[in-house]
Amino acid sequence: MPSFCESLHIRYNQPMLRLMCVTAHPDDEAGGFGGTLLAYHDRGIETSVICLTPGQAATHRGNARNDQELAELRRREFADSCEILRVSRPIILNYPDGQLYRQELNRVVYDLTTRVREFRPHVMITFGGEGGVTGHPDHSMAGMFATLAFHWAGRPNRYADQLKDGLSPHRAQKLYYGTADFALPNRPPITFSPQSTMIEIGKYLETKISAFKAHQTQSPLWSLFEQNARRRGNGELYHLVASVNAIPAEAETDLFAGVQESI
Repeated sequence: MPSFCESLHIRYNQPMLRLMCVTAHPDDEAGGFGGTLLAYHDRGIETSVICLTPGQAATHRGNARNDQELAELRRREFADSCEILRVSRPIILNYPDGQLYRQELNRVVYDLTTRVREFRPHVMITFGGEGGVTGHPDHSMAGMFATLAFHWAGRPNRYADQLKDGLSPHRAQKLYYGTADFALPNRPPITFSPQSTMIEIGKYLETKISAFKAHQTQSPLWSLFEQNARRRGNGELYHLVASVNAIPAEAETDLFAGVQESI
């Protein structure tokens, strides 16, 4: 009988393209990447979202009486949102909300590298170092951890102790940071990565908004989010950070442009 890792290896080596999204908090998956996740699901691409924290330090807390209750509520909300977004593999880890910059870098990257090697994505998406439109430091750190995991998962000399029971190095083919062409008002200045890719999400905009509203504890943010989601319109913007194809970057409308099922 195959081990757990062997089963994952067999499952994720089937001929299907895969997209992994790394975020910091429940609601990031909808707010930052919801239209993209829906669009690629409809193309038959398997999607995974890894959320590093359960969001237990949020300002808006619903009826939660303490951090543990809030984390439990937000885990359920994340599951509901991911169901709306048709995410194949939603995962919430248990790093402390608001404290990602204090975490031991090697520990978090080790964890993410394992998950990259298990899921074996062709493309990864995450936040840039600026922290998205909110500039949240947890977003910034999620992007930095994900960037290292993207690069190190493909190298056999990084975390070699993971390479057993059928688990092997995996080299994802492209890495993107979500970006934007405007910042939220009354915030410290944010310098965004230049946009290289625009994903058309017009037909998914209402569903993306619905997925965000699955986060009931965050209802005080619904109006602001919807206003800005509609302001962003029919596109989600990305910056191509890394690619196995060493060619000049060109404007894209598809994260999977040039991606092969196997390399």
